[in-house]
Amino acid sequence: MTQSTPQTSTVARQGMLDHLVYVLRGNPVTLIAFVMFALILVAAVFGPSLVPYDPLASDSDHVLEAPSLQHWFGTDNLGRDVFSRVVVATRLDLTISVAAVALSFVIGSVLGAIAGYWGGVLDAMLNRILDTIMAFPLFVLAMGIVAALGNTIENIIYATAIINIPFYARLVRAEVNIRRDAGFVRAAKLSGNSDIRILATHIFPNTLPPMMVQVSLNLGWAILNAAGLSFIGLGVRPPTPEWGILVAEGANYIVSGEWWLALFPGLWLMIAVFTFNLLGDGLRDIVDPRKRT
Repeated sequence: MTQSTPQTSTVARQGMLDHLVYVLRGNPVTLIAFVMFALILVAAVFGPSLVPYDPLASDSDHVLEAPSLQHWFGTDNLGRDVFSRVVVATRLDLTISVAAVALSFVIGSVLGAIAGYWGGVLDAMLNRILDTIMAFPLFVLAMGIVAALGNTIENIIYATAIINIPFYARLVRAEVNIRRDAGFVRAAKLSGNSDIRILATHIFPNTLPPMMVQVSLNLGWAILNAAGLSFIGLGVRPPTPEWGILVAEGANYIVSGEWWLALFPGLWLMIAVFTFNLLGDGLRDIVDPRKRT
């Protein structure tokens, strides 16, 4: 049995780094998306320490002030700094999105792999469950789940994960079903590999490229879903900084001329969703085994 040595591990890491650089150089749009994603991560991780004002602190002397050098995005009806609230909200919205997509990715991948590889009754049962979920408008279903369970952050994550599970389950099922009788799978069986090992090490890695595209799209959609729930009053509760809440609060002042209250949170939300949509192609190329040559 061949053992891994420090030299081979270094070569493998260098190969992955070279592949990453190759993908980013070959697709400038992906490079821009990764830079934007890095900025979003910095805002999420370090934002509460970098913002100039307390996002929850009211100031009656600076109510509804337009954007200025002191308040870059202006202030709201309680004198709170909009820029600080928008930046701090990045952590919460990104946490909800990543947690929901990770949960749906794991559950959907497991269910789809089982149904696609073994088929039969398991496949029929899974399809009926997925058909039931997708029979509802997904945002309306998320509204119903949150309304029934309560509008907490945990329930928003669960609701968003549930409505995303069909995307991953059906995608993995189709990919596994195509490859379960392929030559490399038969060779792995003849070599004595168990079905679980074949699924985990031979078939599932080949499903990752389209899965990464779906992940990037669902990350943006999960942020929109969380913001939409907050906008209609079923998401995160005020005064917690959250993009949907900020847009909802600002919408009441657009007619009276305080445009900045809704514009900047909405713009930040749009940039985040746009970034995740652009990441899809790059992530697909990075994880595709066929491109690592």
